[in-house]
Amino acid sequence: MARIGIVGDGPGGLSAALFLAKSDHEVTVYGTDTTAMHHALLNNYLGIAQILGSDFQTIARQQAMSFGASIVAEEVTAVSGTKGAFEIATAHETTKHDYVILTEGRSAPLADAMGLDRSDDGLVVDRDGRSSQDGVYVVGRSVRPSRSQAIISAGDGAAAALDILAREAGKDVQDWDTPPRD
Repeated sequence: MARIGIVGDGPGGLSAALFLAKSDHEVTVYGTDTTAMHHALLNNYLGIAQILGSDFQTIARQQAMSFGASIVAEEVTAVSGTKGAFEIATAHETTKHDYVILTEGRSAPLADAMGLDRSDDGLVVDRDGRSSQDGVYVVGRSVRPSRSQAIISAGDGAAAALDILAREAGKDVQDWDTPPRD
């Protein structure tokens, strides 16, 4: 079981948390619930006719927690270390994690403090959200500052989570559920 620390509790972070916690990994989400989603009205989220961003956040947080993710309502002050030995610090504690997913918004001060590669278009990651430092993933607005959409951020969080699950399993994995049979 891997320990994953997720910095940011918007759609990208909560999506990643859901996939990882559902697969029985130890997931801690750090965030103060101040995401831009609280200023959104979603009319373009596939499968949902319309929902206030705050209502979406409430549902997403509860869904991730229902699978075992922990949400720590604190701001992260620093992230350091290497794959398998990352430390995430808040004002009250420092915790260890095998992987880190950063979804900290447009400015991304923690990613910058870690020296992650950046271009004019945002932080540089591959299609699975892998950054220039092994074991650190970046998703959401930090990667696409001018194309910020809840559904894109959630998809990026899911892609990062599936990549971590595949790395831990040593093979490609899918998160596929089937309905109960009668």
